[in-house]
Amino acid sequence: AGALSPAALHTALTQWLGVPVVDLRHLTPQPEALARVPATEAERESVLPLMVRDDTLVVAVPDPWDTRLLDELRFISQLRVLPVVALPGTLAGAVAQAYGQPALVMAATRGTPAQPRSLRDLAAELSAAADADTDVTGGVVSEADNTLVRLVNRLIADAIEQRASDIHIETADAPRPVRIRLRVDGDLVRWLDLPARYRYALVARLKIMADLDISEHRKPQDGKIDFARFGGPKVELRMVTVPTVHGLEDVVLRLLSGLKPMPLDEIGLAPRNLAALRSVMAKPYGLILICGPTGSGKTTTLHSVMRELNTEQRKIWTAEDPVEITQEGLRQVQMNARIGWTFAAAMRTFLRADPDVIMIGEMRDEETAKIAVEASLTGHLVMSTLHTNSAPESITRLLEIGIDPFTFSDSLLAILAQRLVRRLCKACRVAEPLEGRALETLAQQYLDDRRLARTFRRRARAPAAPPRPRLRGLRRQRLPRPAGPARADARRRRRARADPPPRPRRAAAGRPDRHARGDRGEQPVARPAPPARVRRRAAGVVALSGVPVRDQAAAASPSLLRSRRCATCSAGTARP
Repeated sequence: AGALSPAALHTALTQWLGVPVVDLRHLTPQPEALARVPATEAERESVLPLMVRDDTLVVAVPDPWDTRLLDELRFISQLRVLPVVALPGTLAGAVAQAYGQPALVMAATRGTPAQPRSLRDLAAELSAAADADTDVTGGVVSEADNTLVRLVNRLIADAIEQRASDIHIETADAPRPVRIRLRVDGDLVRWLDLPARYRYALVARLKIMADLDISEHRKPQDGKIDFARFGGPKVELRMVTVPTVHGLEDVVLRLLSGLKPMPLDEIGLAPRNLAALRSVMAKPYGLILICGPTGSGKTTTLHSVMRELNTEQRKIWTAEDPVEITQEGLRQVQMNARIGWTFAAAMRTFLRADPDVIMIGEMRDEETAKIAVEASLTGHLVMSTLHTNSAPESITRLLEIGIDPFTFSDSLLAILAQRLVRRLCKACRVAEPLEGRALETLAQQYLDDRRLARTFRRRARAPAAPPRPRLRGLRRQRLPRPAGPARADARRRRRARADPPPRPRRAAAGRPDRHARGDRGEQPVARPAPPARVRRRAAGVVALSGVPVRDQAAAASPSLLRSRRCATCSAGTARP
């Protein structure tokens, strides 16, 4: 024991692994290197920048195999990082001593802190490298290229600064460049073009950051990037790759920054809608839906509602995919379909966890919708979103996926349909007079809106029973009067409705004739039968009022009719 000191063991291990070992007691850090890493970062991570050689920064670190720390140092310094190991017990004191001389650092930077290179500068550097290569498609660029790594980090940082919601990276065949666009305030803005030789390396670098398979180009993949691992702010990016023609891939990154919920009064609802929403929020149970197209702010509105309901007296569970907005006090759950942790499974778990309010990120299937309706009927306030364009379409959508309309009608409290509208900046907006066609268009839109409002008000004041619709554009036409037996039959029905015949009386004496029947099918009476008249024609058979039912088939032929006449009928004027 004691034959090998910790310092000697540490030196032997690092040398065997090929990592340089330095003694910080005999080294003085260069001011230029100290300016590359802020003092707060150096103290927090216990790192000490020593020197800068060309585009490489030599840094003393406690663990040279910590990839997260090395990526963070690359992003901060915008240089390659060469890690070295300090002797045990010397790093903390050297950091405190080096950054305890602020005058030395400011003198090296001439009063200005080191700024990371802009995205345009990095793109120009890549373009210059591509122009130097005569064969555009022949150059092979590695995803670990220092300039490319810095460019990807700078691209994500610019998107965060511009408050973009998505980053679109679109690759194409050479010599067409790689196009990068940002979605800012709902519109796609062309942000940067890169040389075509970087199309594979750029996608591979993003796949590495999202822990995806860089060798798979035929199938789409999706993953997440924690930008804080690479030295950026605490922002999560949801990444999806889409295979395109010629073996290329497009990448779309959705920025999921840890935003805070907005107050309900500031989301832009009309006073009437805001009052109605607050009235249904106060109820202890029921179902509230918020609908709208993708990117219309449904999740933001839900979290604004949760912000007012989030009190010490309520237990609130949320099932989201992904968790975009975090709140203290909410029990937020991230969905993971790969392991079977879906919205329906989360709902079943929530119902056993004594909830007061349940928020579902989206109703996507029948099972989730049925559980939500059942939960709203059993004393829970349930809130969710639907991807429909209007409030009435939400009811139709739920009925289409198999929801029972009776239970659904009892649980539904309100449906809020919303859109995001672009507004002018209050600081830089300028008033301009309208002229010509723009003025006419605005006036016509105003008149149309007024006419539509009057129509709605008139319908609201109308009685419950709507008036019978009138057919316009059709000429009135007198229908032809029925002729022949049909005319007589119609006349007889009119007389019967106007003056119904009296009930026949049974004869006191005499045997009724079995052929005698009344015109309306009464029981036989002891009086002569009326003249045989044609009553109807059906399937080629003529039914006569003076012929028994069993003889109707024989009466279809005029010759048979004449041969079967009895003495009473022969005196009449029966015709086939």
